[in-house]
Amino acid sequence: MMNNVIGGLCAGGDRPTSPKMEEEASTNAPKSPQESILKEETITARKWVKLEQTTYVDPTGKTRVWESVKRTTRREGVSADGVAIIPVLQRTLHYDCMVLVKQFRPPMGRYCLEFPAGLIDENESPEDAALRELEEETGYKGDILECSPALCLDPGLTNCTSHIATVVINGDLPVNLKPKQKPAEGGMW
Repeated sequence: MMNNVIGGLCAGGDRPTSPKMEEEASTNAPKSPQESILKEETITARKWVKLEQTTYVDPTGKTRVWESVKRTTRREGVSADGVAIIPVLQRTLHYDCMVLVKQFRPPMGRYCLEFPAGLIDENESPEDAALRELEEETGYKGDILECSPALCLDPGLTNCTSHIATVVINGDLPVNLKPKQKPAEGGMW
């Protein structure tokens, strides 16, 4: 049953992403919410993530168990764990294009094409993290066009949250003519 569907992304915080989503959220909300977390138990933890078992009460009042993955690096007061960047490369006499990175991803067992992304450092804004990650992963320097509120992209598996930042890259600037990746610690290139 999909009575609470309001879109493909779960927005973090209390800011709806559109007036239509706000209206749908209020009309699709349970009339007498019974959902609650009873217990969270760590099954195993490592440097970056932990596996948890959560005992909760579902909307029908039934007690259930759920397994999820959570970051061990989450800090209080930070708007999101990370940021994903949609970089738009603009050059004179060329079509605008999006810049993707190719990285080997062990969980997939293969290379993946993906948007540049990374964790937000302590005392760093999502916008600053987006520009830093863009330069590290692509070598390009750009300007923030917009940045989303915190979003959970896979809420059935994890509580990890990300901002999505759109960045415009002026490909005609000398600094962007021959971009070179600058991987930080943990870089996958």
